[in-house]
Amino acid sequence: MAEVAVFWILPAAFLVAAFLDITRYTIPNWLTAGIALAFPLVALWAGLPPMVILVHLGVGIFALGLGMMFFALGWLGGGDAKLVAGAALWAGPTAVWAFALTAALAGGVLTVFLIFFRKLPLPPFLASQKWIARLHDHNGDIPYGVALAAGAIYALPLMTLSQALTM
Repeated sequence: MAEVAVFWILPAAFLVAAFLDITRYTIPNWLTAGIALAFPLVALWAGLPPMVILVHLGVGIFALGLGMMFFALGWLGGGDAKLVAGAALWAGPTAVWAFALTAALAGGVLTVFLIFFRKLPLPPFLASQKWIARLHDHNGDIPYGVALAAGAIYALPLMTLSQALTM
């Protein structure tokens, strides 16, 4: 069952976060809390040693601090900051750099795409969709949850828990 949580439910949760961020510019607290609270339960269920779980918690807390700082600077939304922490918690020391680098690269690609998308005229049938019109707004934000989800899903096979479950 731990395998289902790690290889199916966790990626699905990140995809839901990406979808909600791109369509609503909101990542709900229940989703980020669920991602974070599921880690220790799944890790204990999978038999990870307590010290490894504590190291993962430390990585997640550090990422939450960074996310809060980025939020205070206006670089990330609040949901994005919490999603960073949840992803880093699951990634732990073995995959946090792969997560961060992939999320940064995906964020760059997403930003460039949106810059070009926002320069194009929006056909009326697309403009009638609120979420597309919001994405098209020249002063609009970047739904960075999409990039964070890409980074988390990419880093999934490198995570300690994933490796423990596939042995």
